[in-house]
Amino acid sequence: MKALLALEDGLVLWGRSFTGPGESSGEVVFNTAMTGYQEILTDPSYKGQIVTMTYPLMGNYGVNPEDMESRGVQVEGFIVKEYHPYPSNWRSRGNLADYLKASGKLGVEGLDTRAITKRLREAGAMRGIISTAELDPATLVRRARELPSMEGLDLVPTVTCALPYWWPDLPAAGESVDLATLWGQRSGRKVILYDYGVKFNIIRSLKARGLEVLVVPAATPAAAVLALKPDGIILSNGPGDPAAVTYAVDNVRQCLGSQPLFGICLGHQLLGLALGGRTFKLKFGHRGANQPVKNRLSGRVEITSQNHGFAVDLESIPDPAVELTHINLNDNTLEGLRHPGLRAFSVQYHPEASPGPHDADYLFEEFLEMVEQS
Repeated sequence: MKALLALEDGLVLWGRSFTGPGESSGEVVFNTAMTGYQEILTDPSYKGQIVTMTYPLMGNYGVNPEDMESRGVQVEGFIVKEYHPYPSNWRSRGNLADYLKASGKLGVEGLDTRAITKRLREAGAMRGIISTAELDPATLVRRARELPSMEGLDLVPTVTCALPYWWPDLPAAGESVDLATLWGQRSGRKVILYDYGVKFNIIRSLKARGLEVLVVPAATPAAAVLALKPDGIILSNGPGDPAAVTYAVDNVRQCLGSQPLFGICLGHQLLGLALGGRTFKLKFGHRGANQPVKNRLSGRVEITSQNHGFAVDLESIPDPAVELTHINLNDNTLEGLRHPGLRAFSVQYHPEASPGPHDADYLFEEFLEMVEQS
């Protein structure tokens, strides 16, 4: 089935759908990972985005329940050079096409993904539409230009949990939950995770270190969280423009200094904003499992998994106690910061990987050490 991709700058490319009829719109971005497409598809940070994979072959090892990073597919659409319809892997429980179809998401193959990636690198991430229904190039380009920009867009409400829950006991729809009652149901070291679109492997990584993790909706007031006196607070990853999530910035600011605090990806950006800094949109972002980051404290270089389109401007943070801890070796943007006096630190990348290398897994150990000392 013919499919058409149209970008806001006028680029039009023909391909074919491997998921049947449909249409998807959003910000078109590229990811350089060679594997891990199921984790990418289910990462809530991709909400509002159509993902192009630079590696040419996708679908060859199928899909399975264990590799999901949220409850379902989060990307708006998926663009690949070649789709492999016959997966071969002992963990596979189905194929990629059926997986996308079940979520109502469009998958397109046969496009020149190198051309798309080069255009995005030169012009920046752009709004776009892929469609099997509307095949007039001029119409599709016009509609792409009418889509909302990612700047100023708060997408957190579309991916956060509706109710608090102890991992892995996801609440049922319509279930009534009292936060204080829920808190009393567990013992041991207990931490609270603000869910801005959390990847499940962040929670798994915390649980693996003996922490009980209570996940709360993004708009949960800081007063309600602090009243529980948690042993630590985690700010999760998530989609959209961090500057638009003003309620989360206010909550983070109120939580600073109360308990050890660890921010990841969007959580890192929200911490930077709460400390008085600014964020800005990157030209085409960092998305892949091979981003080099230097730890300025140890001198060690880490190969990291990343997915973000915004960054924190370190020089805009007025507090001189804030320290630069990590830097991206491709473009020298900020990848990590800490405030020792407030017992807060954050990284722009994903220490839980999934997909990607585990070079940054030690950050969970650092957070655990802070919790134990506290």
